[in-house]
Amino acid sequence: MDASMMEALIWGVGMALLGSVVFSGIGLISGTDETATVAPLTLLVVLLGVPPVGIFSWFIAAAVSKHMTHAIPTALMGIPGDTMAVPMLRDATILRQLGVPHIALRKMISGGILAAFLAVPVAVGFASLLAPFGDLVKTWAPVIFTIAALIIAYTSSGRWGSILALIPFAFFVQALNKMAIAGTGKGLFISFFLGIAIGPLVADLLTVLSPVSRHHLVVKKPRDFWLAPDLKMWKGYFPNPLKVLTKSQIKFVSVTAFISSLTFTFSPVGMTVMVGEAVHSRLRGLYQRCTTSLAAMNGVTEATYIAEAIIPLIAFGIPLSPVALGPAAPLFNAPPIFQSQPEIHNLHSLMTPMEFMIFGFVGVICAAVIAYPFSMNYARRASAWVLRYVSQEAIISMFSGLIVVLSYSEGGLVGVGIAVTIALFGGVLNRYFGIHTGVQFMTYYASGWLVTKIFGI
Repeated sequence: MDASMMEALIWGVGMALLGSVVFSGIGLISGTDETATVAPLTLLVVLLGVPPVGIFSWFIAAAVSKHMTHAIPTALMGIPGDTMAVPMLRDATILRQLGVPHIALRKMISGGILAAFLAVPVAVGFASLLAPFGDLVKTWAPVIFTIAALIIAYTSSGRWGSILALIPFAFFVQALNKMAIAGTGKGLFISFFLGIAIGPLVADLLTVLSPVSRHHLVVKKPRDFWLAPDLKMWKGYFPNPLKVLTKSQIKFVSVTAFISSLTFTFSPVGMTVMVGEAVHSRLRGLYQRCTTSLAAMNGVTEATYIAEAIIPLIAFGIPLSPVALGPAAPLFNAPPIFQSQPEIHNLHSLMTPMEFMIFGFVGVICAAVIAYPFSMNYARRASAWVLRYVSQEAIISMFSGLIVVLSYSEGGLVGVGIAVTIALFGGVLNRYFGIHTGVQFMTYYASGWLVTKIFGI
């Protein structure tokens, strides 16, 4: 092994371990959305000058770790760890009522780690098959972004409202960008991206500050949570996921993970819901149906996140999936280090498919070493500690501060002002009209072409 490969492995393993530790903790805190947490910290890693292999292994380890520990509040407390965990609440609640939340948790986490190992080679292989069409896709990228924005808008909860909002939102984005150019002499990306990412948080803050709308979020008294006791059914520190899952569950997780690793253009939440319903329809017993469904659904969260980052990176170099437009966006665009337009200079051009394979496995393995046994052995104690001592408001404040710093570093006070403005506008669209961040990100990428073709600006 030569010195350059050894250095790359050191960076890859080191950043993957760091990502696993950080997001194993963040995943325990309910309501920590992936776009608002994974994306800003990944952007920070890019701007700090970490080598490409370290950035990629960090992201994979972070995503896998968060989607393992988000199962803890979902299964044990009945509150979603993040957006991806919402579809699992129904089955988790049923198993908690049956008195076996610890079984639900173990099935979820074991399904997730198995799917993560399967998703890496499948995604890299499928991306390699799509790569010959990459130049064609890049040529038609603005049109593809527009069509994708329409599709994602139609399939979102906002439906026709989302579609009708595309043009005014695109016009609003380009107007703000013209102001940015006038104020700083350049167009901004980071401020827009972070503004869209934190939109729901800012909308909630605005709602609380207004006497007219405050009642929507005010809580009369603290919520009570009942945690299940620890029940360890294996020897040693590292449980074997293949022994936690039954043969039937392994088959369901493998098949659903393989399929979801190919459907990189679909919403991860939508895929999770669809897989849950498909598994439900094929099983009869309540216990077997719920445990198998949870294992498969959490597996899909891992597989879709890995695939939706890897496939656009290898095949196209431009963000053409909901995950690539959200949590993984800094892997494509992080000025002045990465860009996807007009010339591609990001992980697509800096890493080979084999490196994506190797360091994808590095990220998954590190998450398996850190997050998986931690979640299996210390779920109850970690949940109790978070409930007693960790303030969700403090976590939100920390990420808000990070976003202000990153926006200021790109565009000064103009960057901060644009981030807050786009956050207010996008957050209201998200919270009250169902126009989620995926629609907004896709519209942002299509906005230049839309405004030029429609208004001739």
